[in-house]
Amino acid sequence: MKKNIGLLIVVLLVAVMIGTYVKQQIDKDREIETTSLGKEMDERKIGLSNGDTPPDFTLTSLDGKNVTLSKLRGKKVVLNFWATWCPPCKAEMPHMQNYYEQYAKKDNVEIIAVNLTSEERDVTADAKIDSVMTFRDSFDLTFPILLDQDPKNSIGIAYQILTIPTTYLIDSNGYIQRAIKGPMNVEMLKKYVDALD
Repeated sequence: MKKNIGLLIVVLLVAVMIGTYVKQQIDKDREIETTSLGKEMDERKIGLSNGDTPPDFTLTSLDGKNVTLSKLRGKKVVLNFWATWCPPCKAEMPHMQNYYEQYAKKDNVEIIAVNLTSEERDVTADAKIDSVMTFRDSFDLTFPILLDQDPKNSIGIAYQILTIPTTYLIDSNGYIQRAIKGPMNVEMLKKYVDALD
């Protein structure tokens, strides 16, 4: 009986040791796979991280002027994505306008607000543009409002816009320094822009 108990203990110890060894090997393989995946992601630079060059675009403003992002190099850029039906966008716009009036010129800053026009809830393209104009006029906005009218929302997709408002802060060398998801007030905007250079 004592021999059987001793033998059982030895068998259990061997089973535990084998189980531990197998688990360690599986964990090591997973670690290698994860590390390789992370390395590939870094090499591909997926996303719009700090220090990345933002995707370039040319869009037409409500005033009919073409604006190309890369041509703004030399200025700090506040690149804001929004829609007229978005309550946080409505709350943020007066702050953007106040910043634009008080600081933009002396701080060498350009605000460009990209309306994701294809996301507007109106039925026709003309009605969507009318909604954006009405919005601009009701908030007395004087900074450029660009229209992303592509039904495929290619600019929104390129900038990975999942929530609005989303704002990218771009330094005067043309590199993204910060992305903010959600509305900002004047103080936040001033603090973030001052930190760009």
